[in-house]
Amino acid sequence: MLHLFGKVNSLNTEVALLTPEKVIVELSTASLGTRVTAHLLDLFILILGEGILMWIVSLVAIATGEVSNAILLPIMVAIPFLYFILLEGLWRGQTVGKSALRLHVAMADGSPITFQAAIGRNLLRPADMLPMFYFLGMVSIILTNKSQRLGDLASNTIVISRISLDSRLTPAPHHIGTHQFEGLVGDLSNMTHQDYEVLKRLCDRYPELPQSLVEQMIEEFWVPIAKRCNVPDTRSVHPVLLAEAMVMKYGRLHGLL
Repeated sequence: MLHLFGKVNSLNTEVALLTPEKVIVELSTASLGTRVTAHLLDLFILILGEGILMWIVSLVAIATGEVSNAILLPIMVAIPFLYFILLEGLWRGQTVGKSALRLHVAMADGSPITFQAAIGRNLLRPADMLPMFYFLGMVSIILTNKSQRLGDLASNTIVISRISLDSRLTPAPHHIGTHQFEGLVGDLSNMTHQDYEVLKRLCDRYPELPQSLVEQMIEEFWVPIAKRCNVPDTRSVHPVLLAEAMVMKYGRLHGLL
């Protein structure tokens, strides 16, 4: 089980995660100000988009002489929900506004947000807006030790500040297709399910980890597993990419993907 503890200051909350590997990962949750700014940017995009849609509908109405409000109104209501759900669920927890402010949504254990969690946290936005102007949501962010609004609490998510990553390393999702470096990791006959879980967590959390911690986890977990599984020392390929290749290959061989 993953444990959480945090320290709150006037700007944000430092959330420390104690992973099953007994490594402490510290994540900085987004401040209320940056979340509000990101949301205002998203609202601007939504208002602009819906304005363009209404303009197109008006042109259609002029040309055809009719427009069905029974169809138009549900679409206008659905667009904001679809905007947040699809972007956060498919773009590593980011909307355009969050990307501009270097924020993203993650699960409370620091792993990437699931699509189900993206649906849950965004369907509860109307509750956060009560009684007006996101009042309940902002109060919840201020009072909770992980800066969570109601949708975050229900979906077990947090909004964190994205750190600068090594631009040379951009691992692909390790649940899709065949990894380009699978040919370098051997037959994995000595790899255990526990090895799979450890490496999968390392790959999952890599985008949120500072480089120093990535190097520590590589030394403590990747190196012993790689030696036991007879993975060649390939210095031209980053260990996280090799770990991802092992996760994908082992997962496919054992029906875990």
